[in-house]
Amino acid sequence: MLSERIFNISNQKDFNEITLEVFSYQFQQNKVYREFCQLLKRNPENVSTIEQIPFLPIEFFKKKKVISSKNPVEIIFTSSGTTGATTSKHYVTDLNVYEESFLKAFELFYGKPEEMVILALLPSYLERQGSSLIYMANSLIKLSRYPESGFYLDDLESLQKKLLALDKSGKKILLLGVSFALLDLVETYNFNLKNTTIMETGGMKGRRKEMIREELHQILSKGFGVEKIHSEYGMTELLSQAYSKGDGVFDTPPWMKILIRDPEDALSYLPKSKTGGINVIDLANFNSCSFIATQDLGKKSQNNQTEILGRFDNSDIRGCNLLVL
Repeated sequence: MLSERIFNISNQKDFNEITLEVFSYQFQQNKVYREFCQLLKRNPENVSTIEQIPFLPIEFFKKKKVISSKNPVEIIFTSSGTTGATTSKHYVTDLNVYEESFLKAFELFYGKPEEMVILALLPSYLERQGSSLIYMANSLIKLSRYPESGFYLDDLESLQKKLLALDKSGKKILLLGVSFALLDLVETYNFNLKNTTIMETGGMKGRRKEMIREELHQILSKGFGVEKIHSEYGMTELLSQAYSKGDGVFDTPPWMKILIRDPEDALSYLPKSKTGGINVIDLANFNSCSFIATQDLGKKSQNNQTEILGRFDNSDIRGCNLLVL
């Protein structure tokens, strides 16, 4: 079974082999992706390395049904957007794959959700339908064995009291929040947390001026009294997430890889420490498209982590990690 092999990748050789297999499968099964590849004169016959695989521009999810499976659609995840803006649609035919992907990745970086209190401050996401982030957060909250775990919309006073009491109790706590709401919280209340991980998911949602990640993390770090601010990098069009435990430097699970493309030549890649466009391989997304060219900017560090720097100037406002240069 393909999903079983994907979630058991243990080395680069496995990753390369399965990536080429997924490319061949999606070329055959995904009409939108196949037509895009044909325009670039790429196909399974002449693609033998990861670097030769075409990456579908993320904008295609706004106007096309990007799907590689003939199974019924179980859920449609949609991106957030300004009023009147066209949103992306991700047609998911197997929710079990999404659940396995986000749970395995979360456990890889943070341990079992059962063993921590999970608080989610995601007002802009809760106010609309179709958020994959809400689906993930809700699933993690349900797995937590602590009854204190849950969502918060705009009751910052209750969250502040609960956070202080929980942190004092010595329990392991994760506060997952959208950037503007976390800023609202630290501007209203003072914290000096010892047992809490703060994880921002990005996004001002038009509620505040955009700021670079370094500035955002500096304010949040001081406001919560913590040394580092963690981050989640995910998007509607993917089924996997990358995580940062500080300084905006991200690691990916074994079935996900980030490449840095040349902004002047979308089919070429840049060496480490050079800034370019972010391409994502998400093998968990084999029922849709596993090869996405995002509108985000980043660069690879010498130890192969990825620094997310912002977005291309001409790209429109969208969901997770909207942090401009």
